[in-house]
Amino acid sequence: MPQSAEHVEKWLRRFHPAPDCVARLVCLPHAGGSASFFHPVSKALAPTVEVLSTQYPGRQERRQEPPVDNIPDLADQIFDALRHLHDRPLALFGHSMGAVLAYEVALRMRDAGMPAPAHLFASGRRAPCRYRDERVRDLTDARIVAELRTLNGTQPAMLADPELLQMILPAVRSDYHAIETYRHDPDRALDCPVTVLTGDSDPRVSLDEARAWAEHTTGPMTLKVLPGGHFFLVDQSEAVIAIVARELLDSPYPSPPSSANL
Repeated sequence: MPQSAEHVEKWLRRFHPAPDCVARLVCLPHAGGSASFFHPVSKALAPTVEVLSTQYPGRQERRQEPPVDNIPDLADQIFDALRHLHDRPLALFGHSMGAVLAYEVALRMRDAGMPAPAHLFASGRRAPCRYRDERVRDLTDARIVAELRTLNGTQPAMLADPELLQMILPAVRSDYHAIETYRHDPDRALDCPVTVLTGDSDPRVSLDEARAWAEHTTGPMTLKVLPGGHFFLVDQSEAVIAIVARELLDSPYPSPPSSANL
């Protein structure tokens, strides 16, 4: 059954409502990220594509809620918030931790008998089957801040403000715990098209690790390598948005089956 409006509003932000859209794109942020990260994407694609940006607990207006420190529970709750959105083709875009979450949400869509995602965009993340022994979650606050500076995805002013750091670090540490302890199920895979986007100098994703996304879908997989590091999509935003728009608007979409288990 569809979730309550309150549950949906907690998890999904509509910055530019587009009731006449031809497709929807659910965006899932990186570790420590928030829904507002995808505001520019929403503005660029509206009103043809309606962007719904995911807001995890423990940040911005949800900062009083405890963060969720594991991928399965996060994916379950995000899926519950979007499972009623079956009147338009639905695509998923995740960056870094968000890419793994997008993959897990897509698996839940399949398991529930919903139409497959029109497209999965996996940005800035190695394939779910590729692991590294990373333990950012166990570092001191100072070393976590140093990691965030290295990745260059957090505004320097935020990292220099002790009060802001006190607010954001619990969610950051929780997110790192979630992604660093995640393990995929090798017996499950998607059948939707997947576009993988990666930066050519990303210290957290090699080209081999990016190509391994092909192991997670029986559909077509395309790899797009763009200039930049882990947050290449900030400097390359126009190119990324163009790739998303081309894949969504040029692809034929089947109508959702009326028998979908919603």
